[in-house]
Amino acid sequence: MTTGQAKPLLSRVADSVYWMSRYIERAENVARFMDVNLHLALDAGMKGQPGYDNQWQPIVDTSGDRAVFLERYGEASRENVIRFLAFDERNPNSICSCVRAARENARSVRETISSEMWEQANSLYLLLTRAGGQVLPDELPDFFRAVRMGCHLFEGISAATMSHNEAWHFSRLARSLERADKTTRILDVKYYVLLPSVSDVGTPYDDIQWAAVLKSVSGFEMYRKRHGRILPDTIVDFLLLDAEFPRAVRYSIGRADESLHAISGTPLGRFSCSSEQRLGQLRSELDFADVASILLDGLHEFLDGLQTKMNTIDECVLGDFFVHAPAMGAAG
Repeated sequence: MTTGQAKPLLSRVADSVYWMSRYIERAENVARFMDVNLHLALDAGMKGQPGYDNQWQPIVDTSGDRAVFLERYGEASRENVIRFLAFDERNPNSICSCVRAARENARSVRETISSEMWEQANSLYLLLTRAGGQVLPDELPDFFRAVRMGCHLFEGISAATMSHNEAWHFSRLARSLERADKTTRILDVKYYVLLPSVSDVGTPYDDIQWAAVLKSVSGFEMYRKRHGRILPDTIVDFLLLDAEFPRAVRYSIGRADESLHAISGTPLGRFSCSSEQRLGQLRSELDFADVASILLDGLHEFLDGLQTKMNTIDECVLGDFFVHAPAMGAAG
């Protein structure tokens, strides 16, 4: 299908399906980051020690909402960060806001998605509604796990019950771009924010931090099966350039590129719109990249460049295919 054909056919559903999946993926990512950080604080033996609360500011930074958080909450305490990222309805990237927006988008395209998908989106919303921002500290790990599993279930139901047509490919495109973005952010935070002191490099504390990075993208077990030892350079290579791990940037960009071409009908390696051109260029860059050169030139600079390129790709997708803004109204 060409871009010109896609607009009239999918203008009502493509944007809603795209944002439905992107919001579900974002909610799952935030829940996972929060859960990992709860365990990281315990593993590092930091509770009650100086700097314990400093462990929470990096989680805000991964969301890209540092300035908004500081304006509203000031101190990055455990309670403030959990409130902001999990339950704050004024924060469009909180778990609560993402699930609500995903449900609204799902409701607007119930004729396109399966009834099982709608039921699962509604179940996630009801989970957040019942919690009402009043989850007790001891219940937080179970709560975040329930959100993660609910999001995983939505993805699995989508793959199993929805026809793999243009709408489904918009869903996979959105999910893949969101995953790639969040992986770059967690890596960036590790290198420039998370580690409190240069003296910690190479220590058991550093190993705990790097293990937390892998767990933050659900990659700890797959990394250990592939590489064994916790080595920073190898972890960067695994999370950026691995062609098989689902949350690696290279893998995610590859799946996004495949779905974009499935939508347009243009053969891989060619392009008929700006989003295909931009995404194809980024995919080629990652296919030929090597971690030694990335680290030599500067990991932060490379990750910052990736985020800029993915933001541009997202804008191109919106311009090439979508007419309407995503549904964001409060669910009724």
